[in-house]
Amino acid sequence: MTSVRAVLIDIDGVLTVSWEPLPGAVEALREIRAAGLGVALVTNTTSRTRASIAGALAGAGFPVDAEDILTAPAVTAAYLAEHFPGARCALLNSGEVREDLAGVSLVDDDDPDVVIVGGAGEEFGYAALNRAFGQLQRGARLVAMHRNLYWRTGDGLQLDAGAFLAGLERAAHTEAVVTGKPSRAFFAAALGRLGVGADDAVMVGDDVESDVLAAQAAGVTGVLVRTGKFQPETLRDASGVPDHVVDSFADLPALLRAWAARE
Repeated sequence: MTSVRAVLIDIDGVLTVSWEPLPGAVEALREIRAAGLGVALVTNTTSRTRASIAGALAGAGFPVDAEDILTAPAVTAAYLAEHFPGARCALLNSGEVREDLAGVSLVDDDDPDVVIVGGAGEEFGYAALNRAFGQLQRGARLVAMHRNLYWRTGDGLQLDAGAFLAGLERAAHTEAVVTGKPSRAFFAAALGRLGVGADDAVMVGDDVESDVLAAQAAGVTGVLVRTGKFQPETLRDASGVPDHVVDSFADLPALLRAWAARE
């Protein structure tokens, strides 16, 4: 890859951990902005709205606003509007993201048309999961914002919704439609916002499968960082090989400069 017009960036584990900036990340993003590159922060985070994420990042010094951020809930709302207009939806999620689910009719009963699974937390207890299982048995469709098995916090790796989603799918004999990463539609939405093609973009993430290899499958150059949820054994056992692996997001400007120098 010799030219880059835009950078897609995962947030959790790449720019921050538990919303604390990783070393050099603020400065690297400022350098990328100064170079005139398009930036989209693409995240499966389901605990905060776009506005809340932007506020947290800007408060930490990152040069971003809400328009730079594409979340799994926002993409989920667009998917439901297109494929299930007017559907009655039950939401199982940790965190308040209703603002990013604009237009989605959320209900609290046992007979919804769609069960939406977001990010995991204390809300994912037996009663809530069993209720969702019953809703699926009664014919509700299953839509998941992502399949992440875990993420890294300041307290270490924590289970995420993918671990519970697999059980719901198997028990209810159904398969979820996944709207966030690693779906191609998610990457297409980000590229569309920036007005660039896949050949002109690079994706930076800490999840080798959902961030990097999924982006590469969509034609975007993938860069894996050794921060966040990165584990050597996960890279070793991955279904493919990242285009590039760097120690952290702080190394990205140098990588981009090296590509530009080869033009």
